[in-house]
Amino acid sequence: MGQKRVKVAVDAMGGDYAPVEIVKGAVQAARRGGVEIILVGPLARLEEELASYDWKGLPIKLHDAPQFIRDGEPPAVALRAKPNASVMVAARLVREGEADAALSMGHTGAVMIAARWAFGNIEGVERPVGGGVPFGLAPRTVVLDLGPNVDCKPRQFVQFAALGVAYARCLLGIAEPRVGLLSNGTEEGKGNRQTREAYKLLRRSGLNFVGNVEGWDIFAERADVIVCDGFVGNVVLKFSEGLGAALANWLGEKLAGLLPSGEREGLVSELRGLMEVEERIGGGPLLGVKGVMIAGHGRSKAPAVEKAIQQAKLAVESHLIEAIEAEWHKVRQAIRN
Repeated sequence: MGQKRVKVAVDAMGGDYAPVEIVKGAVQAARRGGVEIILVGPLARLEEELASYDWKGLPIKLHDAPQFIRDGEPPAVALRAKPNASVMVAARLVREGEADAALSMGHTGAVMIAARWAFGNIEGVERPVGGGVPFGLAPRTVVLDLGPNVDCKPRQFVQFAALGVAYARCLLGIAEPRVGLLSNGTEEGKGNRQTREAYKLLRRSGLNFVGNVEGWDIFAERADVIVCDGFVGNVVLKFSEGLGAALANWLGEKLAGLLPSGEREGLVSELRGLMEVEERIGGGPLLGVKGVMIAGHGRSKAPAVEKAIQQAKLAVESHLIEAIEAEWHKVRQAIRN
């Protein structure tokens, strides 16, 4: 008997290049094997896109969702007006047991709302968090939050740490992840009021807390899980992406005339890829909700979509949600004492 396929509900209408690149990436993932794809979106649009592929023998199903979130629509308002939007339907399929995981490259706010509505939060987790491994130069360093939670209370940093530890164990295979608190210095008294209070809680958490870390420590492997609020995390993420693009452009100019164009473009592309996340891993799970929802980058094209589907498969097969619940339960008990 073959291994059971993981069923992934894919929001075909989410992202800058939807549905063209989403469908293309889903077909590639189906061909790779190990997953069953449920493409969610307006049926006529899905059939139109799939007409370009020989997909009839592939593990792909279509699920009609007549509505979707358009660019510029406020997600909370749009989702109230469109209960059958593709991202909501994809999450609903997981809640109803028709899929094991959902995936969307759409607006992060809409993805978060859909996941919280469909799954609910893990008990005691106040805010789900968006995080993962954002930097190719630090391929085993988890950073969270990366955007959704810009104002955080000290205890929420501890929640982020517990979620990140479970992620590092399940998806990266790190047995005892080290936790660092991103700050403006390594000394215990550094940081603002929130991070100083978070430091005290993290020290009591029972996690493998190594103290404050600075920005350069992200790339120095001083910690496996680095926690910060979403404001800081998103600034770090966007700065890194911008720096990667600037360095790639600079390198291309310096190497012009020194190397053949193909070799030069390969080096420039490799450098750019090391500083960006979407082409490497495609997306990451929203942590803290009671179901697997992968949120991808809006600029994702087919290779990133395929990799995000593989992330969904790995999250399901590694029992990520159960691991998060167990880790958070231990930490919650520790900081109560």
